[in-house]
Amino acid sequence: MGFQPPRYPWHPPVAAREAAQVVIAGGGLVGLTLALDLARQGIASVLLDEDDTVSTGSRAICWAKRTLEIYGRLGLGARFLEKGVTWNRGRVFHGEREAYAFDLLPEQGHEYPAFVNLQQYYAEAWLAEECAASGLVDLRWRHRVAAVEHRPDGALLRVETPGGEYQLEAEWLLACDGARSPIREGMGLPFLGQVFRDRFLIADVRMHAPFPAERWFWFDPPFHPGQSVLLHKQPDDIWRIDFQLGWEADPEAERDPARVRARVAAMLGPKVSFELEWVSVYSFRCRRIERFRHGRTIFLGDAAHQVSPFGARGGNGGVQDADNLAWKLAAVLRGATPALLDSYDRERVPAAEENILNSTRSTDFITPKTAACHAWRDAVLELSAAHGFARPLVNSGRLSRPAVLADSPLSTPDAEAWGGGLPPGAPAVDAPMLRAGQPDWLLRHLGREPVLLAFAGPGVPAAEAPAGLRRVVVAADERVGTLWDHSGLAAARWGARPGDAVLLRPDQHVAARFHAPSPAAIAAARARMMGEA
Repeated sequence: MGFQPPRYPWHPPVAAREAAQVVIAGGGLVGLTLALDLARQGIASVLLDEDDTVSTGSRAICWAKRTLEIYGRLGLGARFLEKGVTWNRGRVFHGEREAYAFDLLPEQGHEYPAFVNLQQYYAEAWLAEECAASGLVDLRWRHRVAAVEHRPDGALLRVETPGGEYQLEAEWLLACDGARSPIREGMGLPFLGQVFRDRFLIADVRMHAPFPAERWFWFDPPFHPGQSVLLHKQPDDIWRIDFQLGWEADPEAERDPARVRARVAAMLGPKVSFELEWVSVYSFRCRRIERFRHGRTIFLGDAAHQVSPFGARGGNGGVQDADNLAWKLAAVLRGATPALLDSYDRERVPAAEENILNSTRSTDFITPKTAACHAWRDAVLELSAAHGFARPLVNSGRLSRPAVLADSPLSTPDAEAWGGGLPPGAPAVDAPMLRAGQPDWLLRHLGREPVLLAFAGPGVPAAEAPAGLRRVVVAADERVGTLWDHSGLAAARWGARPGDAVLLRPDQHVAARFHAPSPAAIAAARARMMGEA
C-alpha cells in the first residue's frame, strides 16, 4: 500500500490569550526536528502548523550521514536505516556513455552510510510520533500564525483556527515556516542571492525497474536531449526523477500527466510500466536572509536560506540548523548567558553560505549560461571518462557535507600542534567500539550534553574531567568501564594519543582538544563553549 498520510486531530484554543516559553512556527521537517531535540533535553514547546498532515511528495529524500547521526541521537536512526534505501555510489553519464562513477564512503567503520534515500513524509510522520510521545511538545494542527508583534521580551502571535482565533505570547519564537515564511515577510527581511533562469520537473514514479540503488545523473541523454536528468531510488518502489526543462517551459503545461508520462516513457522504454505518484515544477533559488537571529525571533531551514535540490543541501542543512540551535536555547533557558545564541548566526550563516556557494556552482555547471561555458562543460565530461584529473571538475551537485565551524567563537584554538585529527569546530567522527565485550559505536556515547572524550592506553591513564562534566573514556586496550578502540580507528580518525582529550559540545562538534590537558584548561574551554568567554 505504501505510505498512508496521517490526519492529525485539531484541538480548539484553550483560552483567548495564552503564553508559552518556546513557540515553533511550522510543523514540517525542521520544526518537528527542533521540537523533538528540545524535548529530548527536557524543554517544552508549542508547535503551530496550518495543516493537519505531513508533506506531499518525496521532497527532501537524500539524508546525509551527518543528518542520520543527528537522528540517531534523537532516537530515529534505526528507522531511517530499516525503511530507507542505503547508497554510497553515484554514476554520471554524458550522452549514451558513462563518464565516471564515485563512492562517497569508501572506508568502513561507520554506523551510518553516506546517504539514505527516504521520502520526507516518512521522516515528518516519525518525528510527529516522537514529539507526541515525549509529552513535551504541544502539537497544534490547523493553528495558523496570522500576525506577529515582535517585542524585546518575545513575541505576541495572533493565531487563527477553525474554531476562532486567539493570542499566544511567546518568550522565544522559532520560525520554521518555510520558503514563503509569513513571519519573515512580515518583518520585511529580504533574501540575498539569486533565482536561476531554469525550471525542473520532479516526478515520483512507482515502478519495478532494473536500476540499482545508486545516484544516476545524465547530461544530454538521448531520451532528453540537450538537458539533464537525475534518478534516485526510494522505498515502496518509488523512484524520483528530475528532468531539466529550460526557462521557457510552461510550468502548468509541464505538470500535465500525459506530458510527464511521455517524458518518463522515453527514459524507461516501452517494456517498463509505471504510475505517477506526484509531480511538481520548480526553479533554483540560492539565497538567504542576512541574519538568522532577530532578538527573540530566530529563523531556521527554508525560512532562513534556500538552495537548489541538487546536492541534498536543503533538508540536511535545515536539520543541522535545528541541531545547532536546540542545545544553545536549552542552555539559555537553564541559565546560560543569552549571548550564547549569538553564535547561532556566527556558525549557521557561514554554513548556509557554503551550501549556497556549492549549489550555485552546481547550477552553473548543470545549466551553463553561455556557449563558452557549455563547451567547457562538455569538454570536462568528455575528458572525465579517461582522465582522473577532470573528474573533480564534473559538478552534478556537490553532495551535502557537514559544516566545519572553523571560526566559531565557542571554540578554543589548539595550544599544541596536532598531526591531523578533528580540529575545533569539526563534527565528531564515528568509529566501532567494544563495550563489555559487545559491539558499540562511539557516537552513541556523545551528544545532548558537554562531554570530555578522554583517550587512554597501556600505562597511560585517561585525563580527568572537571566536576560536572561527563567523561567518556576510549582505551587502546580492553578495560572495565571504557570503550575499547579495538580497531584503532577512533585514535586514527581523531588524531589522538593516549593521554589526549577532546571537549565536545552537545551537538557533537569539537570545542577544544588537548595533549595532556589540565582541569583548568578544560574548565576554561568549557566556559568558552557556553559563551562565557
